[in-house]
Amino acid sequence: MVHRLEADSILLELGGRRILSDIYLKCETGRITGLLGRNGQGKSCLMKVIYGSLECGQSVRFDGVFQTAAFKRPDLLLYLPQFNFIPAWLSLKRVFSDFGLEYAPFEKRFPEFNGRHNSSMKSLSGGGRRLVEIYAIVKSKSQFAMLDEPFTHLNPIQIEKVKEFLLEEKSNKGLLLTDHMFRHILDISDDMYLLADGSIHSVKSTEEIETLGYARL
Repeated sequence: MVHRLEADSILLELGGRRILSDIYLKCETGRITGLLGRNGQGKSCLMKVIYGSLECGQSVRFDGVFQTAAFKRPDLLLYLPQFNFIPAWLSLKRVFSDFGLEYAPFEKRFPEFNGRHNSSMKSLSGGGRRLVEIYAIVKSKSQFAMLDEPFTHLNPIQIEKVKEFLLEEKSNKGLLLTDHMFRHILDISDDMYLLADGSIHSVKSTEEIETLGYARL
């Protein structure tokens, strides 16, 4: 069964400035949806609105059912924010236990973590911490996951491994991604939206992205 997440009629103003206006976005299970936009265009704000941690004029639906506080429903949606959200003092063993995940498949995919089950998050590099957080969010049981700047702090080899990982895991859930390293988003997305001047555009080609002034590809 295909599940659908829809954000409809999103209107957001902050400090007297209209950030988002009449936004509609759809994400489906089995697909990766990319969200592009220059800095300050409201990508993170839109994700927070969908998650329910930022209130505004909104209509967020899961399979047609309204949900105003998705953060209370981890079975429906999990969210990776831009910043590190797992406390630095936690051990990897504790993190994987809290998320209900086995460690062995993780270290098999990312061999650099072999034998580090008892290491603390703070002992990892910035890229290492990000890998753990991405893996925990994506592998946890939810219909959808939103990832804000997932490739930040990752080295080129890690980025390619994460892209491969996300392409595999989309069969288990719907993924909504945004990152300023937009070429990686283009590489793996099935559907694409572009935020510009408070409005959202469904884009199908690099030509449309260029026409809207986001980037020259």
